Amino acid sequence: MIKEDNQHSRPPKPPQKLAPIWRGVIEIGFIIFLFYSNLLMGEFTRSRVGQGMNLVVAIRDIFTIATFEIGLICALIGFVVFEYLRKKL
Repeated sequence: MIKEDNQHSRPPKPPQKLAPIWRGVIEIGFIIFLFYSNLLMGEFTRSRVGQGMNLVVAIRDIFTIATFEIGLICALIGFVVFEYLRKKL
């Protein structure tokens, strides 16, 4: 007599959704990443790369407490707006 394994007879579990907290952290982090990318591109455009500005100096100029606060506030506002639109649509 062949014994069946119960694990093989179960239907596969559907993939779990990401916890809302983790999804929020990822989305806010991505918005902050885009904010700093935009600042870095603007820093190089303003300095006209050939005038002695290198990547290290540009990064030092954009990573400040003030820009982090602005980026975090904008990211939180963006997250709230997208969550509102996601639930409305």
